[in-house]
Amino acid sequence: MWRWVMADVAPMDSTSPLYVAALDALSVESADQDAASPPPLWNSGAARPEPTPPERMRPPLARALPRLDHDAQPGLDKATAQKMRRGKIRPQRRLDLHGLTQDEARRALTAFLRAAQEAGCRDILVITGKGVKKDGSIGVLRARTPGWLNAPENRGRIVAFSYAAPKDGGEGALYIRLKKASA
Repeated sequence: MWRWVMADVAPMDSTSPLYVAALDALSVESADQDAASPPPLWNSGAARPEPTPPERMRPPLARALPRLDHDAQPGLDKATAQKMRRGKIRPQRRLDLHGLTQDEARRALTAFLRAAQEAGCRDILVITGKGVKKDGSIGVLRARTPGWLNAPENRGRIVAFSYAAPKDGGEGALYIRLKKASA
């Protein structure tokens, strides 16, 4: 089974920027771990354990995606980001989270993002509600949704998001640009 799974896997080019970044991250991790690790358990007369593989032979880390925010949209060009903020891009699907608990809303959002991407949608609208309370704080769903969009199960599907234009709900809704569905 392992051979079947690995049949189309090719080694990564050691000169690629992704590979170099992964090695840098590994060396930072290992330096942190080395500083906190206890002294070795062998003495000069005992056999020393096998050395770890050289840095260049360690497996690369998965590429970490930058965190998205309403103002930080690294996956969009300037013109598209501006169209999104102004509400010039029409959403192909909508999800209204009103009346759901946090757990229900998170599950609904994840399922909606998956289904919309699989259907080939690029631009969607998620309505969280403004939820402004008397003390000035904002509603739970509105506050939590950006974190849910950045969660590992969702972040890989999303290019960017921003508050909707007033006609679509303003700060109580989010325009979301999805990545193209992979074939």
